[in-house]
Amino acid sequence: MLDLDALANHPMLHIRAATDADWPAIWSVLEPTFRRADTYTYAPDVTEEQARHSWMKVPTAIFVACNDQGAVLGTYVLRPNQPGQGSHVSNCGYVVSDAARGMGVASALCAHSQQEALRMGFRAMQFNFVVSTNEGAVRLWRKMGFEIVGTLPGAFRHPRHGFVDAYVMFKQLQQP
Repeated sequence: MLDLDALANHPMLHIRAATDADWPAIWSVLEPTFRRADTYTYAPDVTEEQARHSWMKVPTAIFVACNDQGAVLGTYVLRPNQPGQGSHVSNCGYVVSDAARGMGVASALCAHSQQEALRMGFRAMQFNFVVSTNEGAVRLWRKMGFEIVGTLPGAFRHPRHGFVDAYVMFKQLQQP
Protein backbone atom coordinates (compact mmCIF):
# COMPACT_ATOMS: atom_id res chain seq x y z
CA MET A 1 0.00 0.00 0.00
CA LEU A 2 1.33 3.41 -0.94
CA ASP A 3 1.87 5.93 1.81
CA LEU A 4 0.45 9.05 0.15
CA ASP A 5 1.40 11.19 3.16
CA ALA A 6 5.05 10.20 2.88
CA LEU A 7 5.09 10.75 -0.88
CA ALA A 8 3.29 14.10 -0.69
CA ASN A 9 5.66 15.31 2.04
CA HIS A 10 8.84 15.04 -0.01
CA PRO A 11 11.68 16.29 2.23
CA MET A 12 13.02 18.74 -0.35
CA LEU A 13 9.72 20.02 -1.76
CA HIS A 14 7.05 22.39 -0.64
CA ILE A 15 3.73 21.95 -2.43
CA ARG A 16 1.39 24.90 -2.18
CA ALA A 17 -1.47 26.59 -3.98
CA ALA A 18 -0.27 28.58 -6.96
CA THR A 19 -0.84 32.32 -7.23
CA ASP A 20 -0.97 34.61 -10.25
CA ALA A 21 2.54 35.75 -9.35
CA ASP A 22 3.74 32.17 -9.97
CA TRP A 23 2.73 32.27 -13.63
CA PRO A 24 6.18 33.15 -15.11
CA ALA A 25 7.77 30.24 -13.24
CA ILE A 26 4.90 27.89 -14.12
CA TRP A 27 5.18 28.88 -17.79
CA SER A 28 8.91 28.13 -17.69
CA VAL A 29 7.99 24.58 -16.58
CA LEU A 30 5.10 24.13 -19.02
CA GLU A 31 6.53 25.68 -22.16
CA PRO A 32 9.27 23.11 -22.94
CA THR A 33 6.82 20.24 -22.42
CA PHE A 34 4.13 21.83 -24.58
CA ARG A 35 6.64 22.74 -27.32
CA ARG A 36 7.92 19.13 -27.51
CA ALA A 37 4.32 18.04 -28.21
CA ASP A 38 5.04 14.46 -27.16
CA THR A 39 2.98 14.12 -23.96
CA TYR A 40 0.26 16.80 -23.96
CA THR A 41 -2.37 17.65 -26.55
CA TYR A 42 -1.52 21.35 -26.51
CA ALA A 43 -0.45 22.59 -29.94
CA PRO A 44 3.32 23.03 -30.03
CA ASP A 45 2.78 26.67 -30.95
CA VAL A 46 0.35 27.37 -28.09
CA THR A 47 0.70 30.98 -27.02
CA GLU A 48 1.60 31.89 -23.48
CA GLU A 49 -1.79 33.55 -23.04
CA GLN A 50 -3.66 30.45 -24.27
CA ALA A 51 -1.65 28.25 -21.94
CA ARG A 52 -2.19 30.65 -19.04
CA HIS A 53 -5.94 30.63 -19.55
CA SER A 54 -6.06 26.84 -19.75
CA TRP A 55 -3.72 26.19 -16.80
CA MET A 56 -4.55 29.07 -14.46
CA LYS A 57 -8.18 30.09 -15.17
CA VAL A 58 -10.11 26.91 -16.01
CA PRO A 59 -9.10 24.43 -13.26
CA THR A 60 -10.60 24.36 -9.78
CA ALA A 61 -7.19 24.38 -8.09
CA ILE A 62 -3.58 24.89 -9.20
CA PHE A 63 -0.54 23.84 -7.19
CA VAL A 64 3.21 24.22 -7.49
CA ALA A 65 6.07 22.20 -6.05
CA CYS A 66 8.99 24.39 -4.98
CA ASN A 67 12.44 23.59 -3.68
CA ASP A 68 13.88 25.13 -0.50
CA GLN A 69 14.95 28.22 -2.47
CA GLY A 70 11.41 28.73 -3.79
CA ALA A 71 12.09 27.70 -7.40
CA VAL A 72 9.09 26.04 -9.07
CA LEU A 73 10.00 22.47 -10.05
CA GLY A 74 6.56 21.25 -11.05
CA THR A 75 2.88 22.07 -11.16
CA TYR A 76 -0.49 20.39 -11.34
CA VAL A 77 -4.08 21.35 -11.94
CA LEU A 78 -7.09 19.71 -10.31
CA ARG A 79 -10.67 19.94 -11.55
CA PRO A 80 -13.83 17.90 -11.96
CA ASN A 81 -13.46 15.48 -14.86
CA GLN A 82 -17.02 16.20 -15.98
CA PRO A 83 -19.77 18.61 -14.91
CA GLY A 84 -22.95 17.66 -13.06
CA GLN A 85 -23.44 13.96 -12.50
CA GLY A 86 -19.77 13.23 -13.22
CA SER A 87 -18.34 15.98 -11.02
CA HIS A 88 -17.44 13.57 -8.21
CA VAL A 89 -14.55 12.26 -10.35
CA SER A 90 -11.50 14.51 -10.45
CA ASN A 91 -9.01 15.05 -13.24
CA CYS A 92 -5.43 16.27 -12.99
CA GLY A 93 -2.61 17.33 -15.23
CA TYR A 94 1.01 17.37 -14.05
CA VAL A 95 4.19 18.86 -15.48
CA VAL A 96 7.66 18.64 -13.95
CA SER A 97 10.55 20.81 -15.11
CA ASP A 98 13.19 19.08 -17.18
CA ALA A 99 15.78 19.91 -14.50
CA ALA A 100 13.75 18.18 -11.78
CA ARG A 101 13.03 14.88 -13.56
CA GLY A 102 13.96 11.82 -11.54
CA MET A 103 13.81 13.67 -8.21
CA GLY A 104 10.41 12.35 -7.07
CA VAL A 105 8.53 15.54 -7.93
CA ALA A 106 5.85 13.80 -10.06
CA SER A 107 5.25 11.20 -7.33
CA ALA A 108 4.90 13.94 -4.72
CA LEU A 109 2.52 15.94 -6.93
CA CYS A 110 0.37 12.88 -7.66
CA ALA A 111 0.18 11.92 -3.98
CA HIS A 112 -0.64 15.51 -3.02
CA SER A 113 -3.33 15.74 -5.71
CA GLN A 114 -5.05 12.62 -4.41
CA GLN A 115 -5.11 14.05 -0.89
CA GLU A 116 -6.45 17.37 -2.20
CA ALA A 117 -9.06 15.60 -4.32
CA LEU A 118 -10.31 13.72 -1.25
CA ARG A 119 -10.29 16.93 0.80
CA MET A 120 -12.37 18.61 -1.91
CA GLY A 121 -14.92 15.77 -1.89
CA PHE A 122 -13.92 13.88 -5.04
CA ARG A 123 -14.45 10.11 -4.94
CA ALA A 124 -12.13 9.11 -7.79
CA MET A 125 -9.49 10.42 -10.17
CA GLN A 126 -9.33 9.89 -13.91
CA PHE A 127 -6.63 10.72 -16.43
CA ASN A 128 -8.37 11.04 -19.78
CA PHE A 129 -5.42 11.03 -22.15
CA VAL A 130 -2.13 9.45 -21.08
CA VAL A 131 0.03 9.08 -24.18
CA SER A 132 1.13 5.44 -24.45
CA THR A 133 4.70 6.37 -25.42
CA ASN A 134 5.05 8.37 -22.20
CA GLU A 135 6.24 5.20 -20.51
CA GLY A 136 7.59 6.93 -17.40
CA ALA A 137 4.19 8.48 -16.68
CA VAL A 138 2.31 5.23 -17.38
CA ARG A 139 4.66 3.35 -15.05
CA LEU A 140 4.36 6.01 -12.33
CA TRP A 141 0.57 6.28 -12.49
CA ARG A 142 0.32 2.47 -12.23
CA LYS A 143 2.66 2.55 -9.21
CA MET A 144 0.38 5.22 -7.72
CA GLY A 145 -2.60 2.84 -8.01
CA PHE A 146 -4.14 3.88 -11.33
CA GLU A 147 -5.37 1.28 -13.80
CA ILE A 148 -5.68 1.53 -17.55
CA VAL A 149 -9.41 1.25 -18.08
CA GLY A 150 -9.46 2.12 -21.76
CA THR A 151 -7.26 2.53 -24.80
CA LEU A 152 -7.93 5.14 -27.46
CA PRO A 153 -6.30 3.66 -30.58
CA GLY A 154 -4.14 6.13 -32.51
CA ALA A 155 -5.65 9.07 -30.61
CA PHE A 156 -2.41 11.07 -30.24
CA ARG A 157 -0.33 12.45 -33.10
CA HIS A 158 3.21 12.06 -31.78
CA PRO A 159 5.85 14.20 -33.52
CA ARG A 160 8.26 11.24 -33.92
CA HIS A 161 6.17 8.06 -33.65
CA GLY A 162 3.12 9.12 -35.64
CA PHE A 163 -0.31 8.10 -34.38
CA VAL A 164 -0.01 6.34 -31.02
CA ASP A 165 -2.54 5.16 -28.47
CA ALA A 166 -3.69 7.14 -25.47
CA TYR A 167 -4.88 5.55 -22.24
CA VAL A 168 -7.70 6.40 -19.88
CA MET A 169 -6.44 5.71 -16.36
CA PHE A 170 -8.61 5.60 -13.24
CA LYS A 171 -8.31 5.24 -9.49
CA GLN A 172 -11.07 5.00 -6.90
CA LEU A 173 -10.14 7.35 -4.03
CA GLN A 174 -12.98 6.29 -1.76
CA GLN A 175 -15.47 3.46 -1.97
CA PRO A 176 -18.65 4.12 -3.95
